[in-house]
Amino acid sequence: MNVHTYLADVSRQNHILMDSPQFPDCDLNPEDIRVIMISEVPPPDPANGFYSAAPDPEYMKTARGLFENAGVPVHSMQDILNLGIYVTTAVKTPKSGYTVDPEAIKTQLPILEAEMALFSNLKVIMLMGDVAKKAVNMIAKARTKKNVIPSKPTGAIRGNEYFWGDIRVFPSYIMTGKNLLIEPFKRDVVTDDIRRMMEYVKG
Repeated sequence: MNVHTYLADVSRQNHILMDSPQFPDCDLNPEDIRVIMISEVPPPDPANGFYSAAPDPEYMKTARGLFENAGVPVHSMQDILNLGIYVTTAVKTPKSGYTVDPEAIKTQLPILEAEMALFSNLKVIMLMGDVAKKAVNMIAKARTKKNVIPSKPTGAIRGNEYFWGDIRVFPSYIMTGKNLLIEPFKRDVVTDDIRRMMEYVKG
């Protein structure tokens, strides 16, 4: 199935109005996906997105470096998909300022919820940053009246194990942008979380 087409239909059915949304443009078999990595927002320039066909897009370049540092050599987003790992963003529109508008998270939540529901064989959800944590906690709270993970700083909670039903949830740091260059320790943490995720999936 084509994810872009599916999510565009979901947004129309839910009457969600967005300026220039960016949906993951990939074809996959949902049953093959074991892991979903949820980042923050797409880049201002779609050519730099995870699934862009442009040469060496920024988001993919960063993701490739994180996976390679974790001992998982990949060259493209297709390589990551072939590992059973699907990468997306919690919000489908770029942020206009330093932070993500909380209203955008709330408005676009049905899209992320439908996206996550695609994958019936999911074993892991990786929450790459505070926006992803907030969005998934909102979905969980609407269903179960409880958060999946505590609303605390990532550094204070990432050493613990969290589950949403049978799905392991890894809270981590954002995997895109300049923060990984400015704060190398976060890059090392994300690398370690990817390594631990891969070990968990392999059993």
